[in-house]
Amino acid sequence: MNGVEPSDAIRVVNALLTQLDQIKRYPNVLILTTSNITGAVDLAFVDRADIKQYIGPPSKKAIYYIYLSCLKELMRCCVISPAHQLLDIRALEVTRFKENSATVYSLTLYNIAEKSLGLSGRTLRKLPFMAHALHLQGCPVTLELYLEALSLAVDRQFRDQADLSKD
Repeated sequence: MNGVEPSDAIRVVNALLTQLDQIKRYPNVLILTTSNITGAVDLAFVDRADIKQYIGPPSKKAIYYIYLSCLKELMRCCVISPAHQLLDIRALEVTRFKENSATVYSLTLYNIAEKSLGLSGRTLRKLPFMAHALHLQGCPVTLELYLEALSLAVDRQFRDQADLSKD
């Protein structure tokens, strides 16, 4: 603690650490925690962990699959219509990422995934909803329009993050 936290926060951390210490006496107990603000985790808490594993933001491939699953669901629910076949990464690799009528939408999604690098998984899951809410009117919408809206939503997310981090 650096002395600027409220006393209630200090009490909560101390209570948590005490409970963690008491759990040690029980066999076969696993405590799994996650945080997307690793710099704010109390060092006394980190010191009690036997295994610490940093898992960074999703890769471009993972982002593509997150978006792909969202788009498939939106097509299934007829939010995006008509439905189009979107290729998985392996199929794009086979085509060497060459654009043609069969790959155009998948490559557009891949490019959106690339510009989404650095966003958290939670944010990535919200962006397809935000794309529709902020940039589209009504249902159904074409895949082409939806992908444009998703790209705009990604741009907006980065702008919002930059605005929030300004002093």
